[in-house]
Amino acid sequence: MKILFSPAESKKSGGVDGEINRDSFLFPELFAYTKEALDRYNSFINSATDEELSKLFGIKEPSKFAKYRVNIYDLPLMKAIERYDGVAYDYLEYASLQAEEQKYIDENVLIFSNLFGVVRANEALPEYKMKQGEKIDGFAPEDFYKKHFTKALDAFLSDAPFLDLRAGFYDKFYKSTTPYVTLKFLKNGKVVSHWAKAYRGSVLRELAKNRVETMDAFMKMQIQNLQVKEILKKGIHTEIVYEIME
Repeated sequence: MKILFSPAESKKSGGVDGEINRDSFLFPELFAYTKEALDRYNSFINSATDEELSKLFGIKEPSKFAKYRVNIYDLPLMKAIERYDGVAYDYLEYASLQAEEQKYIDENVLIFSNLFGVVRANEALPEYKMKQGEKIDGFAPEDFYKKHFTKALDAFLSDAPFLDLRAGFYDKFYKSTTPYVTLKFLKNGKVVSHWAKAYRGSVLRELAKNRVETMDAFMKMQIQNLQVKEILKKGIHTEIVYEIME
């Protein structure tokens, strides 16, 4: 079962030496588009003013720019699922999973990067900085990737309904034309927004621990502190609404 996941603006430092390789990406035949976005980013961060960098990076202090104002192609690499470091990733606790559970994540999770577009969880990425929704000198990655990657993603995801655990913003990168399932979390009858990230991470962890392969198996899976309140269907979209019980 394929699962779509959001990135995080925070990222872990470090990694191993290597190079960004087209053959390691989900759609190597489309790597030229990824490289175009990276080249635009690389060129911009090395010529932009402090004000422009502050906006792109989401950082106020110019003293912190130097860490990211480097050639992105020269940076050490780390698996995407380990590189990103936010609430959802804290609750996923990838490092604590068993090898087979990590393999499940590596092979089934697609992360929507603000710079790289869609990447598989095990693809190696450098540490970069880019605030969600920002443009690179007028260049909007979400529009660019939606234009060039939608057809390939539709084909890749068409075999069976997939689970979309992304934040709503990432619909701008890809909006499915095939059946998919999303989740909504309620606490005391009210929609949870920020902490939805935590529950998405927890759900992904349970999927990996149970190595769920079908949507039917997912629908039957019991998730601690979550109770299905209702299931809403509209066309190709199914939304499972959970009540948080803790």
